[in-house]
Amino acid sequence: METGLIKQLIARLLTATAALAFTAGLQAQTAFPSKPIKMIIPLAAGSAVDNAARVLTQKMSVGLGQSIVIENVPGSSGLIGAERVAKAAPDGYTLGGFNDSILTMVPHIYPRLPWNALTDFEPLSLVATIEWGLIVKTDSPYKTVADFIAAAKAAPGKLNYSSGGSGSPQHIAMALFNTSAGITSQHVPYKGATPAAVAVAAGEVDAAFQGLGTVTSLLQAGKVRLLAVSTNKRLAQYPNVPTVDDSGLKNFFFNSWFAMVVPAGTPKDIVERLNAEMRKALADTETRDKMLALGVTLRGSSAAELGTATKEQFNLYRKLIQDNNIKPD
Repeated sequence: METGLIKQLIARLLTATAALAFTAGLQAQTAFPSKPIKMIIPLAAGSAVDNAARVLTQKMSVGLGQSIVIENVPGSSGLIGAERVAKAAPDGYTLGGFNDSILTMVPHIYPRLPWNALTDFEPLSLVATIEWGLIVKTDSPYKTVADFIAAAKAAPGKLNYSSGGSGSPQHIAMALFNTSAGITSQHVPYKGATPAAVAVAAGEVDAAFQGLGTVTSLLQAGKVRLLAVSTNKRLAQYPNVPTVDDSGLKNFFFNSWFAMVVPAGTPKDIVERLNAEMRKALADTETRDKMLALGVTLRGSSAAELGTATKEQFNLYRKLIQDNNIKPD
């Protein structure tokens, strides 16, 4: 009898423990997020991605009921910040705010990375595309794209340009521009897009391709001049600025995008919750107006759509980088 009673008590205890664990699991799911969320941006503060992320996360925080704290980890073309996201706990409390360079360009320039762009991150959503343009210092002698190309052809290798690092979008854009125009100019890498833009304003370099969201304040302050935009048509916010195509370099186009990811293995329900809150934020009129003023075009996507787009562009840039022999400096 005593043995039977003990067995019954043990069985009841195990059942109660399992029930408590199940209830706790449900509570943990419904409680997400129960503390602030960190977003790591492997780019300098003031970059187009950083500016857009701050607008977006402000609205997302309202829907999530928790703040999203942004941590900028610039340098090494985004390698350090991306590694922190890849190795973070997959619990939804660490997000990555990445430009396309980190996921689709850098892996082909640094082939021995401690993380895999296609397997170590779980896609959340494409946030926005960022429009680009060629900038020079306000008092630069180069008034047009044709002026810059002519000067570069007259003195091969004399002109230089800044970028946010080897393999950064600024680096890739200018390398493609050089190839398309048949010119040579020297690459000067900086620790982030913002320092690279400031270098143009300070006269440290001759030019740079930059996301317009990064240089909006410099343009408004009259510290840099926009020679051309690398879009298919002129932009409403810069109606007097020609496209690179208008300027004589036919069919030249370049833009970049901003996406959000989480560490691989993050539970599906958390991914879906974050994606839903992001889409709500992107649909908000005030948020859209602020983002457009930064020179970005809002997109939004499912996690699967971002995953597909990343793989396609990963393969595209692998060929472009190999064809242009782009290597670390």
